[in-house]
Amino acid sequence: MDSNSPKRIVVIISNSTKSEMTGWPIGFWLSELAHPYWEFTKQGYQITLASPNGGEVLFDGISDPEKARPGTPPDFVSMGFKSHPGTVELLKNTKPLNEIKVNDYDGIFVVGGLGPMYTFVDNNELHDLFVQFYESGKASAAICHGTVILLKSKLSNGRLLSEGKRWTGFANAEEDMVDAGAGKKVEPFRIEDEAKKLSTTFVSGPAYKPFAIADGNLITGQQGSSGAATAQLTIEYLNKQ
Repeated sequence: MDSNSPKRIVVIISNSTKSEMTGWPIGFWLSELAHPYWEFTKQGYQITLASPNGGEVLFDGISDPEKARPGTPPDFVSMGFKSHPGTVELLKNTKPLNEIKVNDYDGIFVVGGLGPMYTFVDNNELHDLFVQFYESGKASAAICHGTVILLKSKLSNGRLLSEGKRWTGFANAEEDMVDAGAGKKVEPFRIEDEAKKLSTTFVSGPAYKPFAIADGNLITGQQGSSGAATAQLTIEYLNKQ
């Protein structure tokens, strides 16, 4: 790609599915797409939305800012994203993963939500795509439950991509709060618990506060409050290339 052309980012979003734990329809977390999308747009980046199956994607109902708890600061970025005709149309027509070619992009950004714990965790096609970006030295970012891919994504030498790396994702303290609010166990397993079984370093900041880290070209964010911070680290990495 021409070094003077706009940077191109492919953003991966979960298709909709049904939670085996709660019975809820689930998909992606709205702010984890909306805030990075806004940060990348301000940079003039070209953004492609993709999902494992392609087609329409839906955000988790509990991530709707208009249903936030009373007293929660308004999330105008997410409100605008979910209502703007242009972005609404994008959510109806995501590209399938098998149409995404690494050479066409400068980076990949994997969005979380409730869906990825089912749709991403064993998706070898997504794991392989993320590894291709990583091994090509391109920005390789994931946020919240999207980081579930780091539990199983393997490099071309057979080692886990996350081995020896520092990374973050949705933390146990946050899972505790979600379960308490729902009155039931929401997720089938916890990323932090599984990460601690690996030769990797899972780190986290305060619950529901912006927190993102970069370890080389691996960039991760903790939860929905960290969308902008994760995108900014991605932008910083791309600016150095």
